[in-house]
Amino acid sequence: MKTIWKFWSIMAVLALFPLVSGCVAVLAGAAGAGTVAWVQGRLDATLNGGFNDTEKAANLAIKQLQFVLINEHKDALNAELKARTSEDKEIKIKVIRVTETATQVQIRVGLFGDEGQSLAILDKIKANL
Repeated sequence: MKTIWKFWSIMAVLALFPLVSGCVAVLAGAAGAGTVAWVQGRLDATLNGGFNDTEKAANLAIKQLQFVLINEHKDALNAELKARTSEDKEIKIKVIRVTETATQVQIRVGLFGDEGQSLAILDKIKANL
């Protein structure tokens, strides 16, 4: 009886594994970024750049990609930019100061996230640093 219970417990875990394995994916080959990860529809990256420079690079990326800037909040440690694409998808970019020379950037496109567009935005931000 214990053997059957263990078997079905293992099968249940294995059956659920594909459902949760896509929640976090570390992306390789992101030059200029310390860490890049796709987490539940959001692209997280740690960039080598000061907070103010990274925030300016994010604003410039929005203009270069011809998005419409809707809202911007900024203090000494955090900035949040909200924009819209031509398809009316919401873009949220958060810039968070980590150290004097490192900044975390979080990008979400749309309600569930769009990895391709998020990576394109990140590439523009990195190019502007």
